[in-house]
Parts: sequence; structure tokens; C-alpha cells
Amino acid sequence: MKINKLLLSSLCIALPMLSVSTNALAQKVTLKLAHNLDQTHVVHQALAKMAKEVQEKSNGELKIRIYPSGQMGGPRETIELIQNDALDMTKASASEMESFVKEFSIFSSPYLFDNEEHFKKVLFGEVGKEITDKTQASGFNVLASYVAGTRSFYAKKPIHSPADMKGLKIRVVSTPTTNKLIELLGGSPAPIPFGEVYTALQQGVIDGAENNIPSYNQTRHVEVAKYYIEDQHTSVPDYLIISSKTWAKLDDNQRKILTEAAKNSEIIQQQLWDDEVKKSRAEAEKVGATFISVNKEPFRNALKPLYDDFAKDPDLATLIEKIKATANESIIEHPFK
Repeated sequence: MKINKLLLSSLCIALPMLSVSTNALAQKVTLKLAHNLDQTHVVHQALAKMAKEVQEKSNGELKIRIYPSGQMGGPRETIELIQNDALDMTKASASEMESFVKEFSIFSSPYLFDNEEHFKKVLFGEVGKEITDKTQASGFNVLASYVAGTRSFYAKKPIHSPADMKGLKIRVVSTPTTNKLIELLGGSPAPIPFGEVYTALQQGVIDGAENNIPSYNQTRHVEVAKYYIEDQHTSVPDYLIISSKTWAKLDDNQRKILTEAAKNSEIIQQQLWDDEVKKSRAEAEKVGATFISVNKEPFRNALKPLYDDFAKDPDLATLIEKIKATANESIIEHPFK
């Protein structure tokens, strides 16, 4: 849904995109960064550290003011604010960016990655860069890529194979890809609001859902769905993006400082995420969660029609082949590590 024009006009007036004060010695810049995450989220923590690094390395000439918790709307709204020159930076997932750049939809292809190492090779390697470079035509650049774990199913009963999913109502983020995924596995997609999942599980309206381990634990869904099936069907990253017009207004030194701080935030976020996954898994097990490892091959085989859909698009088909080839490459070293 397009952002309300009145809201946009108000934000354009109240929150000018690039706050600049010029004197004889230097040009001071304050960038506005808005996202929809809570301040306890590891991505927000990484962004806060990035903002601190930028201010310190620029001697206060470049600052980032963060507006968390959806103060300026959800990801769709903040991306549109960037495109309308009313915001400088935001965080968005690959799923949220695919409506602007189709190549990001590739991350919704299930069981595309062999493991976490394979995913990181793609995200931080040449294939990842090929995807993010395409955003410039949409009016924004990608500064950083963040891991967001793997999404797996969790349910009120054990699931060991697609046969166990027959007839189950599974809550999903409703997209053509996710809906078809559930249907091909034998279940029924239930696109209910995320805030209603706990009650829906508790009352038997749905039989399961899917998300990463920290979300499974922090939302207390573990209390009403004791079985977490580690099928790891998708890995959907987050991105830090900046308006192309804002980027063009920064001088070379400001760009260098911001780029290095953003890349450093990738390393910080990965470590924070890994720690959060371990913590959440332990907490979930303490309250009775059972983690089930499964053979992914039967799941992949059931989803062949979905892969055929991706293959119909030559650009996406080529990307998939590049991603598969990346699995055999040596692990990359983060350029700023």
C-alpha cells in the first residue's frame, strides 16, 4: 500500500532528509535512519554501534540519528520515504525488497543453501554483491548485509517428513512462494497476523508456524508449540540501505567512514546473532522444547514445482546456478575482519 501523501508531506517538512550545517571549516551532516525493530534487537544494537563509530571517526562532523520501533512506519513505508527524499537510511529484509528488485526474491527459494556457511558465502560474496548492486536503479544503495538465521517449522506435533505435514494449518508470511511451499508439503497456509500466532496456536486455530529460533523463543510460541523442526527451509537476510541522493551528497571521506562502519556492523551483528541463537535455544529447551533434525531431501523433492517456477525466469535461474556453484568455493574472509 502506498504511503499516505499527507504523512509523507509532514515527514518531508518535519524530518528533512539531510541535515547540513556549513561553516568555514567543515560541513556537518546528520543522517536519519529509521527501522521497525525493537531497541533490544541485535540489528538495532549493531546499528547503534555503527552510529557511534561514524561520529567518533568523523570527529562529530557526520552523525546518524536512529528512529527505532516503527516510528516512521514499516519497511515498505521507510523504503518509500527514501525514494521520496524524506529519509536517508533504513533496514529492510530481502522479502521486503523483492517488490523493488526482483532478484531479492531468490532468498525465498526454499532449501537453496546447503548450510549456514554456504549462505554466508553468497551473502558476503560476489553473488550477493551482484544482487545488491541492482538497487541503485530503485534509488538506494546497500551499505551492509545482516544474517537473520534460518527459518524452520514449529508445531504442536512432531514433524519428521512432508508426510507429517499433511492437513496441518501453518502460519506463514503470505506471498505466492510461501503459500505454494506449504501447499506442496501437504499443509494449508494460514496468513494470520504475527501478533495473533500465540493465541491461534493455543486455541488450535493453526497447528504450527515458521520462524528462526530467537523469534520462536522470544514470542513465547515455544509454550504452545513444543516441537521445533530444524528443516531450515529459507535464509532471508536483512539489509542496511541508504538513499542514492543522500550518498551523492556525502564527500569522499564521509563515504569512506560510513562504508567502513557499516561493514564493521556486519561483523558485530553476526556475533550478536550467534550469541542470541545459542541463548534462545537453551531457554526454549528449558521450558520443554524438542528440537528435531530432519532429512531435507524429501522436502526438496516435494517442492520441485516451486523450483520450476523460479526456472521460468532466466535472470533468477541464472542466479540459482551461481548460488549452487558457490557451495564449492572456499569460505570467504570478511573484508573488514
